[in-house]
Amino acid sequence: MVANKIRVRLRGYDIELVDQAAKSIVGAVRKTGAKFSGPIPLPTRVNKYTILRSVNINVKSREQFEMRTHKRLIDIEPVEGTLESLMKLELAAGVDVDIK
Repeated sequence: MVANKIRVRLRGYDIELVDQAAKSIVGAVRKTGAKFSGPIPLPTRVNKYTILRSVNINVKSREQFEMRTHKRLIDIEPVEGTLESLMKLELAAGVDVDIK
């Protein structure tokens, strides 16, 4: 018995890798003929870090860095062979994939 819905969440720091992974997942799902919605862009999480440039001399001199986490969501209503085609996909190393 096939589950009612598969939810795929993609996360990564590089937006090109996340979009490329989403395109390959959508292409694999489209080949099997399953219904899907997405990729839906979720809010980007921005982590900002502020550090001192030098320890003792210029205390007011600071430097800021940020890390952006880009997210995409794809909902799939699977048919026969959809899950197998998703498991065979080779995705980039910088993309975290959660399948529920």
